[in-house]
Amino acid sequence: MNRRLPANMAFVFVRKSRINGLISLNSKSEHLNFFCVDHFNISHVNLTAPGNSPNTDGIKIGMSNNVKIRDSHIGSGDDCIAISLEKLTLISITSLVVLDMGSVPEAWESTKKKRTSRMLGDTVFTGTSDGIRFKTWESSVAEITVSGFLYENIKMVDVRHDILSTSTRSIGDSHVQIRNVTFKNIWGTSRDKVAVNLQCSKSFPCKDIQLIDINLIHNGSDGPATALCEYVNGSARGKMFPPSCLN
Repeated sequence: MNRRLPANMAFVFVRKSRINGLISLNSKSEHLNFFCVDHFNISHVNLTAPGNSPNTDGIKIGMSNNVKIRDSHIGSGDDCIAISLEKLTLISITSLVVLDMGSVPEAWESTKKKRTSRMLGDTVFTGTSDGIRFKTWESSVAEITVSGFLYENIKMVDVRHDILSTSTRSIGDSHVQIRNVTFKNIWGTSRDKVAVNLQCSKSFPCKDIQLIDINLIHNGSDGPATALCEYVNGSARGKMFPPSCLN
């Protein structure tokens, strides 16, 4: 029987609190785990684990509200910030430096229909596996809608998947609909030719997706960066490279 390894620090049912200036090194599992917290500020934290270390999420957040993360540095072997969408609102992430593997933020579905609001801005990704990522799993019992996301002022440096919305972990068609998402002023380099990969559910397509001022370059021998869209609608404006695939 495999036992789950402990987080370096966990906060459960904590309200009106903060972490500042914390250093966490080589966690066995996630560095910081937050569950059912409200009005929690995280700033100037440095979370580091080897790039090949499994399940070493930097920050994991579930069923929480009013969480702010800023001015921090995360280098991890798994998801740098992983956020469960169940009963979660008002998450703000700004001025972050992200290294090694993982993604910020990785969002996965809950079992309940819920609207959320989240912002990621003024952040640098360096050498990560994924940049901005929505992850869905197998077909859930309930129909789920997640909405109200803003990602802006983000620099990508040699990131494998800069913008990724996919149901690659689903065996069946996902019941999660992603809508009202804005990607604004995102620039840098992509390790993969497909820099913008918006693959959504056939049954519940992504809606109201906005791309504004995107400039992602791929310098590989297979040619310039491209975009891929499946079951998604929205609009694009401003500087747009790779050319938008939105309808």
